[in-house]
Amino acid sequence: MGKIALQLKATLENVTNLRPVGEDFRWYLKDSVALKGGRGSASMVQKCKLCARENSIEILSSTIKSYNAEDHEKFKTIVEFECRGLEPVDFQPQAGFAAEGVESGTVFSDINLQEKDWTDYDEKAQESVGIYEVTHQFVKC
Repeated sequence: MGKIALQLKATLENVTNLRPVGEDFRWYLKDSVALKGGRGSASMVQKCKLCARENSIEILSSTIKSYNAEDHEKFKTIVEFECRGLEPVDFQPQAGFAAEGVESGTVFSDINLQEKDWTDYDEKAQESVGIYEVTHQFVKC
């Protein structure tokens, strides 16, 4: 299937450099696989006992990029996946993101985007900060 990019779009308020944290960051993806004979797709496929074919998705860590203030309300690729037999169809952001205050550089760690919104207060800049209306899409590279 090749490479598939995950693109993120969000409204940023006084923050920039939104990014996943750590090499062990978990990408919560829902995938599908084309079934033989063109009969549709499935959410889970097991390894075939006869042919031993394995389907996989590999995170291309060198493609991970942050979502910045200048990307505000535009889709931007934040990671690419090498897909073999599987294709991601949904992404559920969770905890493990970090961002920085635009003016102060204050680091906000362990941002949870499960609710598609996040708010906090930047003490150094004395202003509210937030990430709103988080959406995503997948595109083939």
